Amino acid sequence: MGKLIGRRLLAAAPGLAGVIVVTFLLTRALPGDPAAFFAGPAASQQAIEEIRRSLGLDKSLPVQFGLYLRDLGRGDLGKSLTTGQPVRSDLLSRLPASLELTACGLLMALAVALPLGVLAATRPGSWVDHLCRMLTTAGVSLPIFFTGLLLVYVFYFILGWAPAPLGRLDAFASAPRDATGFYLVDALLARDPGLLAAVLRQLALPALTLGLFAMAPIARMTRAAMLGVLSSDFVRTARASGLDRRTILITYAFRNAMLPVLTTLGMVFSFLLGANVLVEKVFAWPGIGSYALEALIVSDYAPVQGFILTMASLYVLLNLSIDVLYGMIDPRARIEA
Repeated sequence: MGKLIGRRLLAAAPGLAGVIVVTFLLTRALPGDPAAFFAGPAASQQAIEEIRRSLGLDKSLPVQFGLYLRDLGRGDLGKSLTTGQPVRSDLLSRLPASLELTACGLLMALAVALPLGVLAATRPGSWVDHLCRMLTTAGVSLPIFFTGLLLVYVFYFILGWAPAPLGRLDAFASAPRDATGFYLVDALLARDPGLLAAVLRQLALPALTLGLFAMAPIARMTRAAMLGVLSSDFVRTARASGLDRRTILITYAFRNAMLPVLTTLGMVFSFLLGANVLVEKVFAWPGIGSYALEALIVSDYAPVQGFILTMASLYVLLNLSIDVLYGMIDPRARIEA
């Protein structure tokens, strides 16, 4: 398993290098002049040039790229011009909010999509199967920002069941002691039921928005994979041998169907990390997506580069985790690797 992890990391290195180069070039191609923006509309041309020199934007692209690589090798992602803080500290403070939202949305989707896909596969043509198809069609058809706005309109504006979509906590709650950065975990560690309830209330609608988006492909793939496995020879042999239906379904069929579901799960998690940008703006969620979007609007290069590099690193770790889970579920994957 250690050799597998090492090979996967080595294979990911060229991809990360390509991400660094492309991100650097694309941010320099953005419209607008960050020096003029931060100098203000009343600034003189001389003041703008001084700011441009202080930012290093007066140098050629190869020189700027060399300086960027030097700082990156030191673990320095630069300084955000909008917040005035190092990009590394901004990302570390906001990353738990994005990961917590994404994980809760994915868990919510799994809790519904996996049982629904299994039931639809075991009862083809039934009302459960039709419900699964309807949910998957709706999930891939509705834009995620529209789903978020619709949920806010229904549950906050009309029914009044949900709190105002203004971040991770409402105005009447105080943030828990920062132990992990994940408010759910920190509230549990603080043993504060009131704070935990406040965190869950704020998290419900944005997590549901992501969950509805992720539910469709997971349920569809679970149904298709289970249908394929249930019609295989070894399942027919297990039935002919008189094994219990639950044993056949869980031990034999579901375990073998999990490999394509895991592949879909990895892709869905990647999509959710990208979709976080829209969800965070709709719900004023202080994550790295909204942070990068605000920096992109004002052509603040360093946060955008740091955000994309962080996302690429998360994708590499995610794919590595999927490979490890493959080996745990099916030992043949370890032998082939």
